[in-house]
Amino acid sequence: MEDIIGIDLGTTNSSVGIIKGHSPMLIENNGERLLPSVVGISPGGELLVGTPAKNQYILAPERTIKSIKRQMGCDVTVPIAEKEYTPQEISGIILKQLKTIAENALKKQISKAVITVPAYFSDSQRQATKDAGELAGLEVVRIINEPTAAALAYGADKEEDQHLMVYDLGGGTFDVSIVELSSGVIEVLASHGNNRLGGDDFDQRLVDHIARWFERKHKIDVRQDRQALARLTRAAEQAKIELSDKPYVLIREEFIAKSDDGKPLHLEIEISREKFKELIQDLLDETLEAIDITLSDAGLENKEIDKVLLVGGSTRIPAVADLIEKKMGISPHAEVDPEECVTLGAAIQAGIISGHSPSAVLVDVVPYSLGIAAVSNRFGLPLPDIFCKLIQRNTAIPVSKSEVFSTFMDNQKTVEIEVYQGESPIASQNVLLGKFKLEDVPEALAGKPKIIVQFDYDVNGILHVSALNKDTSQSQKLTIKHSRERMGKKEKQAAKKGIDKLWQKAKGVLHRENE
Repeated sequence: MEDIIGIDLGTTNSSVGIIKGHSPMLIENNGERLLPSVVGISPGGELLVGTPAKNQYILAPERTIKSIKRQMGCDVTVPIAEKEYTPQEISGIILKQLKTIAENALKKQISKAVITVPAYFSDSQRQATKDAGELAGLEVVRIINEPTAAALAYGADKEEDQHLMVYDLGGGTFDVSIVELSSGVIEVLASHGNNRLGGDDFDQRLVDHIARWFERKHKIDVRQDRQALARLTRAAEQAKIELSDKPYVLIREEFIAKSDDGKPLHLEIEISREKFKELIQDLLDETLEAIDITLSDAGLENKEIDKVLLVGGSTRIPAVADLIEKKMGISPHAEVDPEECVTLGAAIQAGIISGHSPSAVLVDVVPYSLGIAAVSNRFGLPLPDIFCKLIQRNTAIPVSKSEVFSTFMDNQKTVEIEVYQGESPIASQNVLLGKFKLEDVPEALAGKPKIIVQFDYDVNGILHVSALNKDTSQSQKLTIKHSRERMGKKEKQAAKKGIDKLWQKAKGVLHRENE
């Protein structure tokens, strides 16, 4: 049986796991189980991944990238050392390092992986994650939702029938999911969240608070200096971590700025846990709104939730557990390390696929409604830009849905199909995933041709769309061009070649790190 690794590609940290014997385990690298999700290029041109890159960020933020997960699925590039990289390329480098760590530990080549994503990730974000895996030299055999992986790590598939709430607050993303356990089947009933809410935002609140205090005292905004800001961000992150165990923390950064007359200025400020809680309270309250929406979507009340599982490093903040207990009336569970449980679950799923573990049935859901733009006839008048949903959000996957549409005008020869995801009844207010045309439709009166549009949403959360003219059997499939969200074959080959070239430069550094 071929070994398949499980990977949690996180905003702040990433990790890799595998089944050993009958138990999942994280693969360590120099005694560290978590790899900082940071990539950099040294002044000498060497590729830095993980801790070395994180250390460089303080001295050379312009040569370092972190929190790239927030950019996945976006049509952007990020600069490192005067060169532009896509989010897929940066994530691919992180995944390649995790692959290398696994290969060094297992003493064998690894070619397949299960990778987790937030339940609320869109189609383009999931596709970008899959592309990143390919750039790393991995066949992504399955993409699963993080709450599903967490439920597996807690052994939920072996427990009695119940409803679980998975509260996942990581470094850059947040989602809450309701999971139903029934006869060994794990089914995500509903999910809701925010792909731009997490520990990074808590850090930023601290950074802004401290910077304003320093500016009042010295008339200098340290956020205007990239290196000073990087130091302050690191200090804020460390203070956040320490405040989980201490009521107060002293932040001290020497020589962080200079006065107008050239004298060095030092930063020294004490932050209390209560002050930190006050700074982030509105962000925590947003997560409560997500809980209400998810419960409503699942058709459940608070009292019907049997257990709440805490996932993600940011759930270590004491205020989070207090918030959940007050909201739900039960104490949340964190017996499995919140920063490791998703990786462990991914390893279990990888084991299931490779045959190393007893089978379990997983059922995930579609995070957004999916459909097409259509024209409706209201009171004899055309009403364009209507969003016609084919797949409702929170539908179990894999799923296939098809609907019959027709032409709106007499002798219409072309039908353009625009595919959207979202919840607005107005198509253009949702996210356009792509569009394509079904051409050479035989001339006929409006409403006569029968165009069958089919949506296939697979187990990896990837959408496939096709249109078929029932009368002629002519068909067309969805293709999305000119988008960084999905990399073409040539683009992937070029990006992979670039990563491999960087990797050769980093070979010595990475071997030392992994020995």
